[in-house]
Amino acid sequence: MSTPEGGPSGQARQSDAPELIACPDCGLRQLVEPVPRGFRAQCGRCGKVLASSRSGLLAASLALLTAAALWWLPACLAPFMTVSANGAVRRSELASGIAALWSAGFPSLAVVVAAFSIVVPSLYLALMIGVLVGIRLRNTSASGRDEDRWTLGRLYRWALGLRPWAMIEVYLLGACVAYSRLQRVAFVRIGVAAWCLLATSLCILLADALLNDRAVWRALPIHSARSTSRTLTAAACHVCDLAIPGGGSGDRCPRCYARLVTRKPRSIERTWALVLCGFLLFVPANLLPVLTIDQLGQEESNTILGGVLELGRYGLWPLAVIVFTASILIPLTKLCGLSWNLFLTSRGSARFLVARTRLHGAIDWIGRWSNIDVFMVSIVAALVQFGELSHVRVEPGMIAFAAVVIVTMIAARSFDSRLMWDAAGERG
Repeated sequence: MSTPEGGPSGQARQSDAPELIACPDCGLRQLVEPVPRGFRAQCGRCGKVLASSRSGLLAASLALLTAAALWWLPACLAPFMTVSANGAVRRSELASGIAALWSAGFPSLAVVVAAFSIVVPSLYLALMIGVLVGIRLRNTSASGRDEDRWTLGRLYRWALGLRPWAMIEVYLLGACVAYSRLQRVAFVRIGVAAWCLLATSLCILLADALLNDRAVWRALPIHSARSTSRTLTAAACHVCDLAIPGGGSGDRCPRCYARLVTRKPRSIERTWALVLCGFLLFVPANLLPVLTIDQLGQEESNTILGGVLELGRYGLWPLAVIVFTASILIPLTKLCGLSWNLFLTSRGSARFLVARTRLHGAIDWIGRWSNIDVFMVSIVAALVQFGELSHVRVEPGMIAFAAVVIVTMIAARSFDSRLMWDAAGERG
């Protein structure tokens, strides 16, 4: 159904043909027509927004992502922060924290920080710009080899998969926490890279707000589907939501080339295993120290909660609340929320189906913000190394905490919310 939508609407051409899609949250198949200006299409069962009229903002999104890429290069290469204490000066770049973690004997943490703060954001920007440029330039004729026709759909599928792991904005918030802690032991100066990183993050966030996934998918061609499955069903793609009558599990989506599955395989079992692993890791992550600061021979070890209390003692209550929420409250809420959904799904309960579906969407979206402490530690470890005067040690508790963040993110993406509706007898 269509409801009024705030904000600007697009002017670009969009196919007038209705599109048969399956709601990614509840699985209900429904015909979605091009949405009139100022309206949006919602799932008739769970209320998920399926499409909006922001179809002509692809050009604006491309401009913003191009600007983000231009800011991204100096953000990676220019000085990020400079600290000085007792005549000694240390400067860091974006990669300095990675090198510091590796040198300290924590290669796994170094790989995590490198992936989430540099590698994945770079790949995401490259893929998104490639897709949007390709949409503007591609010829809509059917010429060309079949294996080339899915290129843009594949690229956009990969970009959507990478987006939750591209954590530039989370890194920036971690840098704010690191700045507040560094001021205790040294004079801190913000470098050019920090401002470039802020500009990159703002451009990406604006592009995300303007970009309409449905408009991107509608701009990509749907080619004839050839089934190789012996069991034919009205399969639906779990990436672009396209419903393919006569498609079977194991076939390829004719738009994004993802492999079709009726539901995510062994979703309940995998999610339970990840949730239990997350609960087990949550204990050492919060009990073990994550950081030790040695200043003039006096050592001070901090757990995550200890870092929150320290921020509060210095009057930085807004940051203390952010760190407590992101590092303690969000992981625990995610684990409890996933457990609740799994338990009710296993019992076939139809209670609060819409609320549980929205809870799962929120859990999936918010999990990345728990990585603030990991980025904060990498920045502090790179800068506070002044020999006998003061230095920082990363502690094993940070490995457990990073593992909690990753495990809970994977768990949220492993759980198929459509199974809640299936178990309640509401299969679409």
